[in-house]
Amino acid sequence: MPGTLYIVATPIGNLSDITLRAIDTLKSVSLIAAEDTRHTKILLDRYDIKTSTTSYFEYNKIQKSDYLLRVLKEGKDVALVSDAGTPGISDPGYKIIRLCIENGIPVVPIPGASGLVTALTISGKPTDRFVFEGFLSNKSMRRKNQLKKLKAEGRTTVLYESPHRLIKLLEDILAIYGDIELVATRELTKKFEEVKREKVSILLAHFKSNKPRGEFIIII
Repeated sequence: MPGTLYIVATPIGNLSDITLRAIDTLKSVSLIAAEDTRHTKILLDRYDIKTSTTSYFEYNKIQKSDYLLRVLKEGKDVALVSDAGTPGISDPGYKIIRLCIENGIPVVPIPGASGLVTALTISGKPTDRFVFEGFLSNKSMRRKNQLKKLKAEGRTTVLYESPHRLIKLLEDILAIYGDIELVATRELTKKFEEVKREKVSILLAHFKSNKPRGEFIIII
């Protein structure tokens, strides 16, 4: 019998935001596939988890997917974790998940924290219909075209953005949507958690005067 691939959600910041089932699973599997093993080690040390880890990220996903598949076919259980939140959301987790499904290997979710859902629930924006786009293109023209299509959606839109690209994204939102009110969140559940509900122009002025830090979730 093959092993099982467990998709384990981990905290998006505060290490206390992990489920008992996630801890038990991480302790019981044979191997943990982590986006960044050094980052994951902090969580494992906190809960005295001694399970071996291996890296699994965007640039080694092809060869590591084959390796993980072999481990699973040997009957060993593997837990997949990302740097934060639920694996498979804006990370290469789907690759190994798809391979397991194609090879008849069980895939079991261990639900928990998700930055997407956490930000959306406190945004004050409509949550009955929304679209998640993750990171938009790093090319301004393509990014503007993506924003034009999203504007036509008419649904609440959730985006991820890195600190060094935030201002460019806000400038493009201003050009496409106008000076609308949106929500910018960062460091959710952490010590320096910040939630700003302001017009785009005000956010631009703020972040031009205060260097953006941390990963952002933008809700339009």
